[in-house]
Order: sequence, then structure tokens, then C-alpha cells
Amino acid sequence: MIKLDDFSSFFVANWKLNGNFQFIDQFISKLSLPKDRSKCVVICPSSIHLDYISKHKIGFYVGSQNVSQHKEGAFTGEISAESLSDLNVSFCIVGHSERRQIFYEKDEDINLKSANLIANKLIPIVCVGETLEQKEKGITNQVLAKQLKASIPNSSNFGNTIIAYEPVWAIGTGLTPTIEEINNTHHFLKNHNPKFNNYKILYGGSVKSNNVKDIISLSNVDGALIGGASLNSDEFTKIIED
Repeated sequence: MIKLDDFSSFFVANWKLNGNFQFIDQFISKLSLPKDRSKCVVICPSSIHLDYISKHKIGFYVGSQNVSQHKEGAFTGEISAESLSDLNVSFCIVGHSERRQIFYEKDEDINLKSANLIANKLIPIVCVGETLEQKEKGITNQVLAKQLKASIPNSSNFGNTIIAYEPVWAIGTGLTPTIEEINNTHHFLKNHNPKFNNYKILYGGSVKSNNVKDIISLSNVDGALIGGASLNSDEFTKIIED
């Protein structure tokens, strides 16, 4: 398992349902990784490309976008944590808002997935976030606390799990919370329960090269989960550059 304390910050590219072999070859050939090796760069392609990118990676880690909550058995189309381990995958996104909203994943599913990942020495990146309606009702903190309590397994600790805060209303919309809102929410996530004091917490939601430095500079932010902007190698290079 990757030692999270070896890194000062984390940059996770979530390619979602995008990319092919040609795209991967071009992306890797153009990507310029930071000289600062304390920055951890993770690329999460579609599951069909995990093996290919694992064999062609240079200087970055590979992550999956999802995993089954089941360890094995008659679950057609599912991919187990053990199988991801066989492919030398180091990280896995779980509980992304698109999984929660489109595929109706519940906190309990995310808890099981995370536990299986940890048991197989993979780092789960557990996503939490509020909808616009919840934000407008002023219940963001209550929503996040409930999601964490139900989604994080007992086996989780700051050395084997990352949390990603992604306000649902900011994903792919071009909207972002204010810098103060991001810092305050991350402070809440780290301090509302002593268990989470030392967890690495990433911000996700319309992260781009023109806002990432302000976000990463915040004392309570340990990195970024990047969606659309990670599909452009030049833009992603600007995001992760020194």
C-alpha cells in the first residue's frame, strides 16, 4: 500500500467514460510531471484501460473509478478489489456523486467497497458532497458528517484512506465555492470527529489551472480531484506543475 505521508499533496485525474488507447499514448507523451516528487499524481482511466495504462505509466500512479462491493461470486460485470490489485492499481475512487445519483449507490455500498479496497492494500478515495438544495438549506455539514459516518469502514484510518469533498452542484458546472467556503468545509471535515483529524482531504468540483493554486494553498486542503480539466494534457500539466 502507498504510504500517504510520503506526499505533501495529491492530484487525482478522473477521466470518467472518456479516452482510448490512442488518447492514452498521446496524453502520456505530452504530460510533464512536477519535479517535486512529494506531489502524488494519480490517473483514473476507464476500467478497460487500467491494464494498458499501468504498463505504460511513468512517474504517476494508477487509480480505478469504481470497484465492486462484492469480493467474488456470481456478479456479472463487476470488478473486485483483488482484481484491481492484480493490475497494480494503487487507488480507487468510491462514492463519486455520479455513482450515487445515476447508479443509486448508498453509503453502505461505499463502506463495503472501501473495506474491500483496504483489505487488498488499495487506497480508497471516498467522495462526499452536498447538493445545491442541501447547500441552500444550510445543512451541508450535517450531510457531510452523515455521509462520512456511514461510508467510512472501521478499518479505515489516515494512513489508508483519502477523503474527497466534491460539492455536487459544482461538478462540471464551472461553479466553485468561494475559497473561504472550501477551507471552512475542509476544516469541518477534519475536525468534526477526532477520527478524521489527520486524514488527507482533496477538493473536487470544476478544478482548473486558473483556480487550483488558490485552492491547494488552503491549509485544510491536501490536493484536488480533477474531472474535465484532466482530459487535456497541457491543462493537467499546468494544474500539477511546480
